[in-house]
Amino acid sequence: MKLISHRGNLDGKNPKMENKPEYIVEVLKLGYDVEIDVWYVDNKWYLGHDTPTYKIDFYDFIYDSRCLWLHCKNIEVFEELVTLDKELDITWIKYFWHQNDDFTLTSNGYIWTYPGKQLTKKSISVLPEKNGLVLEDIEFCYGICSDYIKKYKDERIV
Repeated sequence: MKLISHRGNLDGKNPKMENKPEYIVEVLKLGYDVEIDVWYVDNKWYLGHDTPTYKIDFYDFIYDSRCLWLHCKNIEVFEELVTLDKELDITWIKYFWHQNDDFTLTSNGYIWTYPGKQLTKKSISVLPEKNGLVLEDIEFCYGICSDYIKKYKDERIV
């Protein structure tokens, strides 16, 4: 099962650190995948949940990573990723766009499933803790994206 840290969180929400590049790098070093909020504004790349907050370099931060799941926060970043995918064949970069949809299809064919919605074996169960789901409820899914992803890793080891 793919374990994905939501915005870099391991043991609960941490709004002051979420999407901060250094925070993300530390979690990647621990072996987790990470969902990040990405913006593209005036030909520049940023991380940030509600606004483009942390400027990043696409090639230094995103291009080589096989462990990032990019939540496109504006249409410009989605369009830029589609263009780059065609030009550079960057099929390893996983990206998606959604608001409050029940689910959305990621660029690599998985179903990013909103909390509380029907899950499948191709689903990423997003924030299952919001609905009181435990590992036994979601272990058939492809993956989990959570603010408490360390808990799910620990449960699988025991």
